[in-house]
Amino acid sequence: MDLNADLGEGFGAWRLGDDDALLDVVTSANVACGFHAGDPSTMYRVCRLAVEKGVVIGAQVGYRDLAGFGRRRIDYDHDELRDDILYQIGALEAFCRVTGDRVRYVKPHGALYNTAAVDVVQSSAVVAAVLAYDSALPVLCQPGSVLAARALDAGLTVIAEGFADRGYLPDGRLVPRSRPDALVHDPDEVVARAVRMAVDGEVVAVDGTVVPCPVRSICLHGDTPGAVRLAAAVRAGMAGQATVQAF
Repeated sequence: MDLNADLGEGFGAWRLGDDDALLDVVTSANVACGFHAGDPSTMYRVCRLAVEKGVVIGAQVGYRDLAGFGRRRIDYDHDELRDDILYQIGALEAFCRVTGDRVRYVKPHGALYNTAAVDVVQSSAVVAAVLAYDSALPVLCQPGSVLAARALDAGLTVIAEGFADRGYLPDGRLVPRSRPDALVHDPDEVVARAVRMAVDGEVVAVDGTVVPCPVRSICLHGDTPGAVRLAAAVRAGMAGQATVQAF
């Protein structure tokens, strides 16, 4: 089971999360590519550290929305969104190459992630960008989502992902961040949810419904309070139940 986190989400003088410490815990890193967060120096630093620590690097692509951290939906034209995603993958690839690796997968961020999970146009734009860049790149996304279906139909590899620190709705979608139950804060509960997803392929929704959630990767958000402590606890908890390694 892979353990991933969102990294490189600072910008300029601003720092968000402890990238260095998280890279000691996770097996893959979703690196911000400069649109919703991140900048060239941050991308270089995170890629260099990831390579040194043997962590797989993925392009975390998002809306062109630094002010909103990519968490506000934008209704893009299909081709414009495709091109924005291509731009971000290419930017991160440059830093991967000079630090000794390459982009290994693509994962949408924030509002793009949630929109592509249900929207045909935006999911198709994500798929089109990956196909145009490198059809061997896997797409990291929610199981059962529109994006997963479109990617599979296009012949792409899909890595199903679950969220140990996010609330789920009964239909399997994530609870909107505007709601107070969007995040799971209790460390014991976060660990238990991660283990249950890894072992049983299911998660308990906010209403108590047990939702199928067959995943190969589990995400912890780098900007979640106590992210490093949570990630370490999740890895320790999963180690006794499953092999923790990159997909």
